[in-house]
Amino acid sequence: MNAVYAAMDALLPFEFLRYAFMKNALLAMLMIAPLFGMLGTMAVDNRMAFFSDALGHSALTGIAVGVLLGLRSQMAAMLAFGVLWAALITFVKHHSRMSADTIISVFSSTSVALGLVVLSRGGAFARYSSVLVGDVLAITPGDLLALLATLAVSLALWALLFNPLMLTSVNAPLAQSRGVRASLTEYAFTLLVAVAVMVSIRWVGVMLINSLLILPAACARNVARNARAYMGLSVLIALACGVAGLALSFYLNTSAGAAVVLLLAACYFCTLPLRRR
Repeated sequence: MNAVYAAMDALLPFEFLRYAFMKNALLAMLMIAPLFGMLGTMAVDNRMAFFSDALGHSALTGIAVGVLLGLRSQMAAMLAFGVLWAALITFVKHHSRMSADTIISVFSSTSVALGLVVLSRGGAFARYSSVLVGDVLAITPGDLLALLATLAVSLALWALLFNPLMLTSVNAPLAQSRGVRASLTEYAFTLLVAVAVMVSIRWVGVMLINSLLILPAACARNVARNARAYMGLSVLIALACGVAGLALSFYLNTSAGAAVVLLLAACYFCTLPLRRR
């Protein structure tokens, strides 16, 4: 990492990057932002805006299950439960007549309640409250490697899933007539979102994870005229607001995640009038 830090000092001589923890936070943001900007486009197109919120809430239950089973790694417990929860939500959605938002709300409420019941026993919830707001400034070089691996795998899977997902979101019957297995494609996408959410939740936080996934895509959708521009703008907006929010939080001495989300929200309201044109 010393070589990376030296290169950053030479290329980015900014005051807020004088510290190693800020360098780590910037590297994390450069990986988290494009990942969520990319995945968010399909989440918005397929009306899954609250799906990541439900998965974020399930992180508490994942930690709780890990505590009950005596697992040392919170990440392993969150990943396992998040993948299972995403698969269950998708399964129930395909085998129920209820609307998707109702199903997601039921799962979200259940996961929050179950996680709180287990983690709050004996007043111990304070030890896990950091998961609610996240702290990207606490990221370590080892965490950066995990994020890099997640980003690389996600990009590879995205290259395989993009066309089937796009065709399914536009016209599901047409996609099936072209041999696209819509259900399998949706399962793969939801599991990919689950992994991305669980890997990032400790640094983004339960309360902000949904905003980081949805807002960049919502901004891009206001101004994009085709699918390529839509995804490209979503990634660029996520990157720009992520880096700017990180720098702003340093100078204002405030939460980095909240600063990023506020910038994304401002971007959305600024681009909203352009959608009508």
